[in-house]
Amino acid sequence: MTTRITVRDPDSGHTVAVNVEDETLVEEVVESAAKYWDKPTGAYVVRRGTTILAGAAKFAELKPKEDELLELIPDPEAAS
Repeated sequence: MTTRITVRDPDSGHTVAVNVEDETLVEEVVESAAKYWDKPTGAYVVRRGTTILAGAAKFAELKPKEDELLELIPDPEAAS
């Protein structure tokens, strides 16, 4: 099943719509959004509310709602 989600860049406030399949990994969305905004792909994660989503999680497990908003944020565990 395909679900459309929205990823927001909190730095700029811009958003991008992304269609995800049940088998789509969170890390694939992170990589796609980071490339879209010309950000380093290994330095970001996505947050759902106050929860950082695991990169290896599949969207089937997360059960996203249509047009749900996720935020692309710097990885708090990345080396500075």
